[in-house]
Amino acid sequence: MRGSVARITAIASKEFIHISRDWRMIVAVLVLPLTQLLLFAYAISFDVRNIPTVTLDLDRSAASRAFIDAYGHSGFFSMQGGVTDQAGVMQAFDRGTARAAIIVERGYGDDIASGRPGPVSVLIDGSEPNSAQLAQTYALALDQTLGRQAAVSWAAARGLSPPTAGTLQPLVRTWYNPERRSADFLIPGLMVVIIMIVTIQQTSVTLVRERENGTLEQLMESPLTHGELILGKVAPWAILGFVDMVLITAIALVVFGVPLRGDIAVLAIGTLLFIVCSLSLGLVISAVAPTIESANMAGLLVSFLPGFMLSGMAFPLASIPVPLQVISYLFPARYMIEISRGIFLRGTSWGALYPEVLSLAVYAVAALGIATLLNRRRT
Repeated sequence: MRGSVARITAIASKEFIHISRDWRMIVAVLVLPLTQLLLFAYAISFDVRNIPTVTLDLDRSAASRAFIDAYGHSGFFSMQGGVTDQAGVMQAFDRGTARAAIIVERGYGDDIASGRPGPVSVLIDGSEPNSAQLAQTYALALDQTLGRQAAVSWAAARGLSPPTAGTLQPLVRTWYNPERRSADFLIPGLMVVIIMIVTIQQTSVTLVRERENGTLEQLMESPLTHGELILGKVAPWAILGFVDMVLITAIALVVFGVPLRGDIAVLAIGTLLFIVCSLSLGLVISAVAPTIESANMAGLLVSFLPGFMLSGMAFPLASIPVPLQVISYLFPARYMIEISRGIFLRGTSWGALYPEVLSLAVYAVAALGIATLLNRRRT
């Protein structure tokens, strides 16, 4: 046992020496993930505010101006001025200067004064589905609010009591992310995807490099076993990956203000298991790849696309086809994103996250075993 630990430590020390001699690798491992987090966190946002909006006021009454002003004061729509006809609305859409248009028809003021529904239209540019859907939701909610206010004002002006029977007054609370900031949702997932990309990319070439340099056969001539070789290759990268995760977490808390509500110990255990899973997945690629170029390409495909598309980072997995949901279980990011968002946003404890933690533990053991078997078969 003591000899096995000594051999694993020797391989790990060799890897550390190899890493320390190449400053570009240190930059790729420690600096690049932080840069990626900053770029992605600022570039990717689901927050929709200040939607560029033009207006077409055909009624030109005090009521129509009040209706348009209510949109401008809502904070969701940014008024870009008025147009004189419907052709001006289409030109604004075609030029991209507006994504929404508010059209108040003639007679709006008279209809509101008479207690009748006022003829208004809200046109939305659907070329960006996410913005269009949110803009439609904002517009419907705002119209309903303005409609109720108009009905109450009309009844009060005539000394009537507005009808309240059969109406609902819902009270909505948003848990975990009351401000609905996309950064609080995205960054815990981005952390996982970035670490997965970096770790798989780095270990996907390590065994291939040993084979191309002719040193793998020399190592196998020593008392070193294949399992000890794999563990020795994983150990230094696991330490560097954990340091990466600590630095990324610090940036998420300090720079972006992401809350950390759960058990840090569960996050640390899950992070370490996830890093080992990702490193082992990279070693599986390295054990079968014939060249460094093919290993780099395979590592990029296995880490980048599944990390973004099959992990739940950007959208719920329940919205993708069932076959892809099944395939997502083959990638550790699926489990780690549940742990990350549970710890950061929901304050989840071990009692709710142990299935994901145990899944990562089983995945790590299985991936290490597969990498060992494939390397033994290759050599």
